Amino acid sequence: MTDLWEIYKSGVWVEPFLTFSIGLFIVASLFLYLLIIKSRNRNINKEKYKEKYDAFIDKLMFGVVFEEVSFETVSKNNDYRAMSENSFFREVITQSIINLHKNYEGVYAKKLEEFYKDSGLIKDSMKKLKSLKWDVKCKGITELAEMNVYEAFETIITFSKARKKTLQITAINACIKLAGTRGIVHLTEHSNPIDEWTQLNIIHAFKKHDIGDTKGIELLLESQNTTVVALGLKLIKELKLTQKVQYVEQLAERAPNTLIKYEAQNVLRTLTV
Repeated sequence: MTDLWEIYKSGVWVEPFLTFSIGLFIVASLFLYLLIIKSRNRNINKEKYKEKYDAFIDKLMFGVVFEEVSFETVSKNNDYRAMSENSFFREVITQSIINLHKNYEGVYAKKLEEFYKDSGLIKDSMKKLKSLKWDVKCKGITELAEMNVYEAFETIITFSKARKKTLQITAINACIKLAGTRGIVHLTEHSNPIDEWTQLNIIHAFKKHDIGDTKGIELLLESQNTTVVALGLKLIKELKLTQKVQYVEQLAERAPNTLIKYEAQNVLRTLTV
């Protein structure tokens, strides 16, 4: 220790240390600069390819939706076969189909759904559910729900208990779109509190997707989780489900606490006026 102290006091280490620090800073700066240039070039190339893909996809989707062009015919197109091997192309065409599907209904929407499945793009979305990144999972869930892939319901519902709030809300909203009330009945067994933000998102999803079949919402009132009971009351109130009044009356009589009792009475007043 004495030798180290003497070296420190002598100051002979200062010049080599400064030289090393400056060199390290220059190398790090150069590395960062090259990284930025590489990232910029990659984004420029992506944008260039996206313009090319968009033009091809617009023409392709027009044929599929309006000209009865089947996937079998599309798959024989050499340009499509070459592009479909590229993961970025598949990402662009999936997003294009999703956007179109939001704006079409009936036969046109069904044609897009058929192409999505026949082309194997559904497999890309399913694969996203296995990703370790929550945002990629959310993207896969949203794609599958938008394209009405009902067979994905059981897998998506497992994410409704995720710790990540955004993933949880995305999964519940997707389940509501795919299966209506069945998408939230499982919450009766939910042990963790459902916060106000999640409750508002669930109510918004019911209104947005115009869920007609509300059978089973009353089951939320039987949960041991008071936040789930509160959600059930809010849904009944916001959706004006007068046919559920008898269940609200029963809850008002056996409410687990005064807060739930007060909320149940408030819902009854609203629905019976």
